[in-house]
Amino acid sequence: MGITFGFAAAVQPGPMQTFLISRALSHGWRHTLPSACAPIVSDIPVVILVLLVLNYVPAWAENVLHIAGGIFLFFLAFGAYRSFRHYALNETALIQSAGQSFLKAVTVNLLNPNPYIAWSLVMGPLLLKAWREAPGHGLALVAGFYGCMIATAAGIIMVFSAMRMLGTKVSRVLVAVSSVALACFACYQLWLGISGLTAPH
Repeated sequence: MGITFGFAAAVQPGPMQTFLISRALSHGWRHTLPSACAPIVSDIPVVILVLLVLNYVPAWAENVLHIAGGIFLFFLAFGAYRSFRHYALNETALIQSAGQSFLKAVTVNLLNPNPYIAWSLVMGPLLLKAWREAPGHGLALVAGFYGCMIATAAGIIMVFSAMRMLGTKVSRVLVAVSSVALACFACYQLWLGISGLTAPH
């Protein structure tokens, strides 16, 4: 069950997947691959929060996360646009940005409502149920979920990084496309958050 949900979470289009694709196109797999592990770090506070206050998280919190995530995605889209404008395969710059890629991936996932929703509605209740049956069941669920999600994300990074080898012009166009995709997700996140906060209750 953990493997199945982990795969579904990794292949679902969203801010995190778009970010990984964008970084793979502009920086290559070596400097993007560590970002596949970002959910392990970013989900720690999410899991603790959800397990402590499961079913008590206020509805407006999701909308605030949508807005914060949208603003941050605009920042990332601008960065991708700058990469498109000044595209060059500068290996030194890529090495220096590898750590920044991981930190940005962690931030994207922290501001992404999907992990909060997934843990509140699916993984949280499943983990509590499995843990009550046997602690080993709970650990197996978590290991299967994150193991499959990281492996699938790594596969996505490798595929889009390979597309980078098609040539500088193609890679530059793909970086531009990823910038537009990030901006679109930013608009979508802002729309979800603002409409949710302003909707009559």
